[in-house]
Amino acid sequence: MSLKDRGKRKLRTGVVTSDSMDKTVAVTITRTYQHPFYKKILRKTTRILAHDEQNVCRVGDLVQVVESRPISREKKWKVRQVVSKIEPDND
Repeated sequence: MSLKDRGKRKLRTGVVTSDSMDKTVAVTITRTYQHPFYKKILRKTTRILAHDEQNVCRVGDLVQVVESRPISREKKWKVRQVVSKIEPDND
């Protein structure tokens, strides 16, 4: 990979579905697309593991992840920023 290609990393936005691991969160990315023949709107979900260095993400947070070098066997994404935090219930 040359230095010119380095700025072309993939960015995705998704919801944190699990934060039980240390410095790792599971993020579900949902995308919608139209079937090429039947023209029906379909929803496809992808579950990825992302590196969360400060352990700030909680379940339900909307986060932006960026593609990176492999950190472990399944982790190839890093949390770039938390777009919106979920409000804790104080019942």
